[in-house]
Amino acid sequence: MGKRQNRQNDTISRLTKKQKKHLKEFGEEHPFHDNVSDKTERTQIVHLRDSPQRPQRKNIDESDDDLEPEEQPSAYQKLLGTLMQPETDSEEDESDEEEEELIEEEGSGLESEQDGVEEEEVADEEEDDPGPVLKEDEVEAGGALDGDDDPEVGQAGDEFTDKKHESQFCLESNITAEGDPDEADDTTTQGEEDPFLKHVDTELSEEEVKLIADGRRTKTQVKWPRLGNLISTSCLERFPAPGQASSVGIPPLHKALQANWASLNQALQPQGAPQQELSDLQRELLGLMGTYRDVYVPECSPLTDAKEVRSAYCLHVLNHVLKANSNVLTHNAQLKDGKIGEDDARDQGLTRPKVLIVAPFRDGVLQVVQTFIHLLEPKEKKMDVSNKKRFKDEFSEDPEDRPSNLIRPDDYHAIFSGNVDDHFRIGVSILKRSIRLFSPFYSSDIIIASPLGLRTLLGVEGEKKRDFDFLSSIEVLVLDQADVLLMQNWEHVLHVMKHLNLQPLDAHGVDFSRVRMWNLNSWAKYYRQTLVFSSIQEPQINNILTKHSFNYRGQVATKNLPKTGSICQVLVQLPHVFQLFSADSFMDQDARFQFFVDKVLPQYRDSVMSHTFIYVPSYFDFVRIRNYLKKEETNFTSISEYSQRSEVSRARHYFQKGNIQLLLFSERFHFYKRYTIKGIRHLIFYGLPTYPHFYSEVCNMLQAGADGVDSASWTCTALYSRYDAHKLAAIAGAERAAQMLQSKKPVHLFITGEDKAS
Repeated sequence: MGKRQNRQNDTISRLTKKQKKHLKEFGEEHPFHDNVSDKTERTQIVHLRDSPQRPQRKNIDESDDDLEPEEQPSAYQKLLGTLMQPETDSEEDESDEEEEELIEEEGSGLESEQDGVEEEEVADEEEDDPGPVLKEDEVEAGGALDGDDDPEVGQAGDEFTDKKHESQFCLESNITAEGDPDEADDTTTQGEEDPFLKHVDTELSEEEVKLIADGRRTKTQVKWPRLGNLISTSCLERFPAPGQASSVGIPPLHKALQANWASLNQALQPQGAPQQELSDLQRELLGLMGTYRDVYVPECSPLTDAKEVRSAYCLHVLNHVLKANSNVLTHNAQLKDGKIGEDDARDQGLTRPKVLIVAPFRDGVLQVVQTFIHLLEPKEKKMDVSNKKRFKDEFSEDPEDRPSNLIRPDDYHAIFSGNVDDHFRIGVSILKRSIRLFSPFYSSDIIIASPLGLRTLLGVEGEKKRDFDFLSSIEVLVLDQADVLLMQNWEHVLHVMKHLNLQPLDAHGVDFSRVRMWNLNSWAKYYRQTLVFSSIQEPQINNILTKHSFNYRGQVATKNLPKTGSICQVLVQLPHVFQLFSADSFMDQDARFQFFVDKVLPQYRDSVMSHTFIYVPSYFDFVRIRNYLKKEETNFTSISEYSQRSEVSRARHYFQKGNIQLLLFSERFHFYKRYTIKGIRHLIFYGLPTYPHFYSEVCNMLQAGADGVDSASWTCTALYSRYDAHKLAAIAGAERAAQMLQSKKPVHLFITGEDKAS
């Protein structure tokens, strides 16, 4: 067999690239290259049996089974069958397999050679990549762990487990090395003063769990210098609300973070810029998050505060993960030495993922991971980051994707900067000063995903391929840019919240002797910390904390009323009529619709009131009004986030020319596009905008295409109920909103001019 193998290698090596490619595709050489000798070869005669003839039909009334004979292979098929039968000689079988493998290897080499300059350029880029040099087993592990964003691939199993390389990620198989300052368990030196240990080691009684589940909470208010008014809610008396800002400092940090935490903002600055210390906002946020209470900050402006807030919660998340992992590694060493018993080493959950970060776009993931690397990377030393190149390719922005002449407001560029794909998920594992990206979910410490990326994995009841066990032991939940998540699909967020901290359906190889008792008791949701950051006050976002969060340590939310509303930013001279309607609850949409149909819409049916623009915040209300206008055969058109570009252009053109009387406009279209609609003369706000500055932006559209139009005929009408207090205060101002809600009059008029609102 060895001689035969050598002959095959020599034969294949003498082939040209074209011949090798043909050999790989067709399994044989091209006849043009056959070696034809001048010597006549002996003719071989093969005797074949006569093929059976098809019997003639005897009677047309006979059944089809009697008419058609049994199918028998022809002589040609029998001859092919003899060629395709396996040989009895085992040596020939082995040689054939080796030949096929050799042909495949040669074929793969041919493909790479024929790719030419393109493959060489890619190879040069990979060589120039400053990423870490991984060991051979780590490279193989990275390739095996690369999950795909396609849901079908992810559900196949590679995205959740990797049994072949599980030992590289398993905490139980690692032991703290003696003298290792980075992985030494610094929590033991802190004793009971460490908030992390105090939080996870607290034992709740069944009576306390019932009190938390019943929702009985006491509220207190305190004012901090930077965050302003804090509304604190407590469930248990032994965990009172936080005091003044001076009494809550930055929590103790893991030793791996002590070198870089002070320069947290350096990652946000350009290279060469002077080092900046933590801002007052970051210090107060770190102090609140360190108490392991739920935190809700609805005033994170994407222009000023978003980056500082993201850096602060990244530091808190890393501190939590490092301390939890260090605790496990230290207990591993103590168990090996017999210093502690198994009952003293309960330090884990039912699954490994501890932190879930929900972000709207891929660019947010890029910022989070870059902050992780900055905080963990030792000075003057490269850190081990696996799959770094793939991460940059998938989560960074292609400069060609963004037009250079795009003119949009500053907040639009702040929200939609970078890669804005909203379907993604990635696992991150952190161990011994190394970060592994795209790690399997059950070997990850942190999962960063979008609501859509999680929804495709969680599935719904009845689906065979679904998995939510990796969310069973989440200890810290972060909802970043919750207002943007609201504009995407809030149902996906609620679906994720319903699947948090449920009992897993499979053990996933967990050592139950190391699992904390409150995880075994299905009390994980009472220990989960929820961090929500948004730029607006919104009841649906508040519902996350009131209905889906049960932290035994309580909650803290900032609540500052705006002194001036966005109506002051309206530049056109315009009368604003605010009409109050009565509603039974926040979700009472029937009362709003009936008031609009009976009281408002009839005023705009006259042809004199053409060029009417109807702004609808909710898409469900948008569809309801559209169906009603179609039924009434009203001269209107509509623009929503689902409209095609041609439909949008046609609607804008007809509306500007006056061919269409009413234009129905959805808020989410304005959020994603920010088009300027020309030809508006009459405005109707079916509901107050979710973002207060949208009110002034839409009102200022009246200036566009207003040449030759008398501005005295312009009107603006806005509908509101007493459940719209937050939105009304953000638009009209806190004092005016209070007067409007307390007044007995249902109609209020404001007139804006060039300088101020009166």
